[in-house]
Amino acid sequence: MKRKLVMGLLTLALFGGAALTVNAQEKKKTEVGKALDQTGKAIGKGAKSVGNKTAEVAVKGSSKVADKTWKGKMAPDGSNVYINAKNEKYYVNSKGAKIWLKASQIKNRPEPKK
Repeated sequence: MKRKLVMGLLTLALFGGAALTVNAQEKKKTEVGKALDQTGKAIGKGAKSVGNKTAEVAVKGSSKVADKTWKGKMAPDGSNVYINAKNEKYYVNSKGAKIWLKASQIKNRPEPKK
């Protein structure tokens, strides 16, 4: 009888401890927890925008060195149009990707006002 009672108490203590452990690992949604979530999201957003800008600057720099810039022409977003060795026209978007252009997408750049 004592043995069953001791085993029952040990089992109860084991399951009770496991329940407390699971409850302790849940994220608490207090003001501090919400602030930490917002901070984490802001840091991720900032890191993403910095990475995109870095990629854009790197691709534009390599394009200016390796390819020709088409003077007097602009892409649909107003940026420079580059021509590679195969006479293909492209521009660099805000994420650093080369976007290939059709002839109909290339516009004349307006003259600067004096």
